Amino acid sequence: MTLVSRAPAKINLSLHIVGRRPDGYHELESLVVFAGAGDTLSLTPADKLSFSAEGPTAALAGPADDNLVLRAARLLGEQVEIRTGTFHLVKRLPVAAGVGGGSSDAAAALRLLADANAISHDDPHIMAAARRAGSDVPVCIDARARMMRGAGDALGARLRLPPLFAVLINPRTPVETAPVFARLGLARGETLKGMPHPFVPDNLTQAQLIELLSQTRNDLQAAATEIAPVIADVIEALRATPDCRLARMSGSGATCFGLFETCHQAARAAAQIRARRAGWWIRPTLLR
Repeated sequence: MTLVSRAPAKINLSLHIVGRRPDGYHELESLVVFAGAGDTLSLTPADKLSFSAEGPTAALAGPADDNLVLRAARLLGEQVEIRTGTFHLVKRLPVAAGVGGGSSDAAAALRLLADANAISHDDPHIMAAARRAGSDVPVCIDARARMMRGAGDALGARLRLPPLFAVLINPRTPVETAPVFARLGLARGETLKGMPHPFVPDNLTQAQLIELLSQTRNDLQAAATEIAPVIADVIEALRATPDCRLARMSGSGATCFGLFETCHQAARAAAQIRARRAGWWIRPTLLR
């Protein structure tokens, strides 16, 4: 029996860098939500672990034998005896894009393996494998809105946020994460000055949430824009649409998002930008 799971794009609505720990990892505070856009992963249980991929961005996802899906499966297998099988990924999300595509794929793999082996998704072995697979994988296991802190491993409770209508844009310029963090220039043990992240309560209205987000920032946006100046063009294109309430980069870039009050406004903005920038990856979507 083939099992199927979505691997939604992870969007950092905010990303505050608190500082750099003595072990070299950066401490952060981020409000994370997930998009309707994403990849699809399937698992057909079998005695041998294997992987294949197709889709618009599959060729950019790296070698099949070093995919995060396989890495996550192997890490889980090191902790508990499981039956694996054949994974097949339909890759739609841009790669090295700041939307956690590979991390979400890895989290989907762990969920599928849990289902195939009658393991609860909140089993400690699942989260342990997620942490070892990558810093963004734990938040993608239960793909719901929440605060993410520490090095990405300290997760807050689920947040009940209103749906946000958005346009996601990637200029098809890959941006690797490590050089962006390196450009911050933080020494080990150094903190970054800046206003702390505001508390995010449950049950905000859409207008209240957007107002709260206007008090936050993405501390990686300037550094990423120095590496990929086209990010500034994306932000400008979103802000130039009549109904955009907030435009910002997600993660370490280069994907950016614009927030709108209605799905019709988001769709109209996406069409307007696509008419001028046919080479960009542009998706109207719902964030929650």
